[in-house]
Amino acid sequence: MKVMIVVTHLLGTGHLRRAGTLAHAFADHGHDVRLISGGMPLDAPETAGIDLLQLPPVRSDGVNFARLLDRHGVEAGESLREARRDMLCNALDDFIPDVLVTELYPFGRRVLAREFDALLERAASVTPRPVVLASIRDILAPPSSPAKAERTEHIVTSLYDAVLVHSDPQLVSLEASWPVGPALADRLRYSGFIAPPPASPHPDGLGQGEVLVSAGGGAVGMPLFRAALQAARIDPDRHWRLLVGGADANRLKELQVKAAPNTTVEPARPDFRQMLAGAAASISLCGYNTALDILQAGTPAVFLPFDAGNEVEQGLRAHSLARLPGIEVLKSHDLSPTALCEMLARVIAAPKRILRQMRFDGATRSVAIASDLLEAAR
Repeated sequence: MKVMIVVTHLLGTGHLRRAGTLAHAFADHGHDVRLISGGMPLDAPETAGIDLLQLPPVRSDGVNFARLLDRHGVEAGESLREARRDMLCNALDDFIPDVLVTELYPFGRRVLAREFDALLERAASVTPRPVVLASIRDILAPPSSPAKAERTEHIVTSLYDAVLVHSDPQLVSLEASWPVGPALADRLRYSGFIAPPPASPHPDGLGQGEVLVSAGGGAVGMPLFRAALQAARIDPDRHWRLLVGGADANRLKELQVKAAPNTTVEPARPDFRQMLAGAAASISLCGYNTALDILQAGTPAVFLPFDAGNEVEQGLRAHSLARLPGIEVLKSHDLSPTALCEMLARVIAAPKRILRQMRFDGATRSVAIASDLLEAAR
């Protein structure tokens, strides 16, 4: 089976990482995979070893997803957009996939609708037509109007065979963030969450009994890091570890200078998932990948959902997960060192979460769903 996966990450890296994990699952099952990325080039382990085609990249202007910038920070013009459309369509002609997967579209990436629509039109002209799937995470940005939801449903029911929802509906269903009528419901296929295998405990015991604070390396994480430094002074009997991503040495130095003796401030670590297994608790944002890491590890967690620019995805996810023991949600406007300490005490004291009923095999299950649909279509 030949599988083409098309993804464009505009702000963070989660979309590309999830698409890369899905691509590896198809490849691990012996299928021929081509991954097409339209976001900024990223050296990610999830895409290593995969046949990757890079389009002329675009990114959002901060949290303004309606304005796209090129790799130089200049607004993306028509010539760049046309080059992307041509590369997409030519790639499909060259590869001739049995299965075509569009990540997020048509539920999002409407700013790139012309290139996705051109690709879908080209796919519809192929004989035999490839099975066409949308790949979406557990929580979406809700449609801003009924018309957008109706247009999305029309595209799905007209051009797609199914929608892979990478979630466990017992925990988070698509209805939490998107209106699902009977026609759309008929296309939904819940795969379970897409996550790597659970991490083993850290071989050196790092993270054991610590409070791990993570929020990426951009300015978005600084309010949480600063509050955590002060919270650590209120909680001197416990060790706090701040893991700061990104390459801004000034932000890292600012935090290190202000750290108390019971606090370690260091760059983000590749063994973070192993450290979670023995941590007393995690304090973080609530992106898809971070949430899954915490769920798999069973770590007590305080989530501070990212909500800048009218973003609601992380807040919806966090509040869905807060039904589970040992998870609390702190809104950004309520952030304070005292609030962090109070919530931290509650999640640590809560009963341990039971994981056996949660599905984290979404990538493997997606391969099986695509294979079954292709077999039925042929």
